[in-house]
Amino acid sequence: MSAAVGHVSDSFERLTYAKIGRRLIPFLFVLYVVAFLDRVNISYAQLQMSADLNFSDAIYGFGAGVFFIGYFLFEVPSNLLLERVGARLWIARILVVWGAVATAFLFVRTPWQFYILRFLLGASEAGFFPGVILFLTYWFPTAIRARTVSTFMSGIAVASVLGPPLSGWIMRNMAGVSMLAGWQWVFLVEGLPAIVLGVITLVRLQDGPQDAYWLSDEERRLVVCRLEEDRCHRVQVGGHQHLLCSVQDVRLWGLATIAFCINVGMYGLNFFLPRLLQERGITDPLWNGVLVAIPFAFGAVAMVINGRHSDANMERAWHTAVPALAAGVGLALSAGAGSGGIVIAMIGLTLAAAGTLACLATFWSYPPTFFAAPTAAAGIAFLNSIGNLGGFVGPSLVGLVRTYLHSNATSLCVLAVAFFACAAVALMVLKPRRSLSPHPIP
Repeated sequence: MSAAVGHVSDSFERLTYAKIGRRLIPFLFVLYVVAFLDRVNISYAQLQMSADLNFSDAIYGFGAGVFFIGYFLFEVPSNLLLERVGARLWIARILVVWGAVATAFLFVRTPWQFYILRFLLGASEAGFFPGVILFLTYWFPTAIRARTVSTFMSGIAVASVLGPPLSGWIMRNMAGVSMLAGWQWVFLVEGLPAIVLGVITLVRLQDGPQDAYWLSDEERRLVVCRLEEDRCHRVQVGGHQHLLCSVQDVRLWGLATIAFCINVGMYGLNFFLPRLLQERGITDPLWNGVLVAIPFAFGAVAMVINGRHSDANMERAWHTAVPALAAGVGLALSAGAGSGGIVIAMIGLTLAAAGTLACLATFWSYPPTFFAAPTAAAGIAFLNSIGNLGGFVGPSLVGLVRTYLHSNATSLCVLAVAFFACAAVALMVLKPRRSLSPHPIP
């Protein structure tokens, strides 16, 4: 152990990080559940919304994807402001604003209103995910970051498990209440929690361990010392201290390619999965939602297991590439099932969802090791903003293919190719285990 913190036992260190995890991760997890639900609930609402407003698949796909244009433009400035004003205040601001925009979708009547609100939702939510990834680097060293990130990001899976049945129930049982359509109630009921949680964030979070009144002095010194060791190690193994140097490094663009390909596949599938099942005969909104939830329930388990195994072996490349390959195979299998074969299609979609979520969390534990402290805020946001353009490309491509080629199989194969590319680049770009951490955490 470092002399800077005196002699502390492995059990003390383990209990300290467990204490921090219990304090931070469940709350951040809930925030991400709400964030992801507000981002993708359009995929369930459009089962009724598109018919009511006469939106084609191309209109819907473009609107679903334009969220990420707003996200792209405002993500880096948002993360820089988070570092300046503090995570607590800035994350609270993000929650309140995006909650207000999310509820405003109940007033949509035209394609342009749909596009504008999706753009504003992306702009208002920009900075939340990279901000939390940055925030976690203020508390957890590299050696335990994959399991931490995977637990936080399992909010995607939980939102994808709870969201479809909830949205289906709302659309089936609240249609016509107070003269609102079922899809309007979806946006209202699922948008308001973000505003409430924004207020709670001001009380619940602290900007870093130095402000954590619930840590003892010895625990605080231990955390600060481990973070300093981690920072020095990143510099020694080549972590970039200037964003311009990062941009000139081909590895950054490799990381951006991985993030881009994951998002092409993930959002291309997520935004159209309810429609794919509807076209296979699952027309009841509630039962459609239940079936959509099944693949992501397996994905939640795969995400946590893969993150823990990645940390145990201090390895990221194969723990990103193998799940990405599995996701591509699952999409190809589902495409081969054709318009029938619901069982084969569900097996393929389950494999795709599990692979997507497993590679997503493990990958996002790696970028903080690429940047030294001075560029972490801008670097992580820059990487995520480039990657999130895949969230625009994926749904837009699927919408265009479905509208003009009338082929579900082709659209699924396009998404499968994105995952195969992700696997190949991950094996080329992600560094071996020896560079990840100066020492393991017990």
